[in-house]
Amino acid sequence: MEINHNQTLTALQELIDVVAKLRSPEGGCPWDLAQTPESLTPYVIEEAYEVVDAIQTGDKKAIAEELGDLLLQVVLQAQIASENGDFSLQEIAEGISQKLIRRHPHVFGDVTVENVEEVRQNWETIKAAEKGETLETQKLSDKLSRYRRSLPPLNAAMKISQKAANFGFEWNNVDEVWGKFHEELEEFQQALAQETPERQESELGDLLFAIIQLARWHNLDPSVGLQGTSQRFIQRLQKMEDVIDRPLSDYSLEELDALWQQAKAKLAKD
Repeated sequence: MEINHNQTLTALQELIDVVAKLRSPEGGCPWDLAQTPESLTPYVIEEAYEVVDAIQTGDKKAIAEELGDLLLQVVLQAQIASENGDFSLQEIAEGISQKLIRRHPHVFGDVTVENVEEVRQNWETIKAAEKGETLETQKLSDKLSRYRRSLPPLNAAMKISQKAANFGFEWNNVDEVWGKFHEELEEFQQALAQETPERQESELGDLLFAIIQLARWHNLDPSVGLQGTSQRFIQRLQKMEDVIDRPLSDYSLEELDALWQQAKAKLAKD
C-alpha cells in the first residue's frame, strides 16, 4: 500500500481542526468543552484496550477504527493543553521524534549493533542517561515505581515481579511460591473474618501478587488467563440468553445454574 504523505498530513490537520471546533466556546460541543485531562483519562485506557482487542481479532477495519479513536484522545489532550498554554501537539510530535532518534543511534548515528538484545541494552542505557543515571546506579525501586504508575495493575505486578527476580528477589523453587500462596490465602481469609475493609483489600492484594508469582514461575500470562475467563463467561451468558424467553432476573438461582451448565456443555461440544 503506497502512502501519500501529503494526504496523511491533510487528514491529520482536518482532525486537529475538528477537535478545535468541538472545543470552541462559540458553537462547540458542550460535552467536549466540559472535558479535562483527568476526565478523559478513562477513555484513553478504554481506547487503548479496544485497539489491542481489535489487533487480536485481526479485523483490519476494526483496527483502523480503534486506532482512530485512540488518536482522537491524543489530539484532545493536546488541544486542552494548548488552550491552557501547557504544550501543543507540535511539541508532542517533536518530542517523540527526538526521543526515537536519540534512542536509535544504530539507525540515526554511527553505533553498530549485532542483534535485538544489543538494541534493547542501548535503549535502556540511553533511557537511564536521560534521567542522569547509569544502569549501575539506577535504583530498582525507581524503576519498579514507574511500572506501577504506567501499567494496569495486573501487568504492573507481573513486570515488578519479573524485574525484582532478576535482581535476586526470588524463591529457591516453586514449592516455596506455593507455600507463600497458601500463607496469603489464609491471611486473606482471616482478614475477611476479623479486619477492616482496608486491611481486607491489603490482604487481597498480597494474595493476587502471590498468584502472579505462581504464574511467572509456570510461564503463564495472568492477563491472558483472566481475559480468557471473562470471554468464556460472556459466551456462556450469550448461550443462556439465546434459549430463554424472559429476563434473566426472573429465573431462580437453581434455574440459572441449570442454564449455565447447559451453555457450558454446548460450548465445549462446539
